[in-house]
Amino acid sequence: MSDEDRLLAAAAWASSAQAYIEFQDRGDRNRTELLDPVMLRLCGGVRGLDVLDIGCGEGRFSRMLAERGGRVSGIDLTAAMVHAAQGRGSGAGYAVASAEVLPFADACFDLAVSYITLVDIVDFRAAIRESARVLRPGGQLVAANLGFVTAAEPWLRDDDGKRLYRPMDRYVEERSRTYDWSGMCIVNWHRPLSAYMLAYLDAGLTLREFLEPVPGDQALRDDPWCEDWFRIPEFTVMRWAKG
Repeated sequence: MSDEDRLLAAAAWASSAQAYIEFQDRGDRNRTELLDPVMLRLCGGVRGLDVLDIGCGEGRFSRMLAERGGRVSGIDLTAAMVHAAQGRGSGAGYAVASAEVLPFADACFDLAVSYITLVDIVDFRAAIRESARVLRPGGQLVAANLGFVTAAEPWLRDDDGKRLYRPMDRYVEERSRTYDWSGMCIVNWHRPLSAYMLAYLDAGLTLREFLEPVPGDQALRDDPWCEDWFRIPEFTVMRWAKG
């Protein structure tokens, strides 16, 4: 991936930052109802631990971990996100930094969190290596990411508007895609799952848990907004250990 790719991705996030913050403030159900319970469980008890939130955005999950007693540092490449996070308190510390070159010494965190950030990072292999580098022996990396849907098109529907299936092609190719949604225009990267898994393994990490989350609340099956969650694996969540 080129420096031009990095500049384009960074510029897209810089121009979309305010819309993203407003979107999160309204409540992203993918996070609040589907992923948060899984992420918190995999992070475990964080009281007294040194925690790094990679791609912290406006600091929502950093605040959740700090409220649970973690000593949290959040980094994000987008300055507007970091400024918003700093203005919301909670005891976490924040800095503008790249996940590809983390500004921390080796082995200084007990837990690193990547909450749907790898899909935004141009050199995801470098980001995973850096995550492993800053973990202490026995430290954990908890990562949520978009699943195969980064290679899929929107649902095809029948004449009544009911979902049929999502077409997918070029799954094996690593490539960028531009998405316009909720006032944002951002660049995401599709990679096959095997590329991510090899990057984690090459960084010396050991897989402890692998999930494709489905809601525990079966009542959500009656909510048309949540139908995707019960039909396709939109997200993966993993817990990796160092050493």
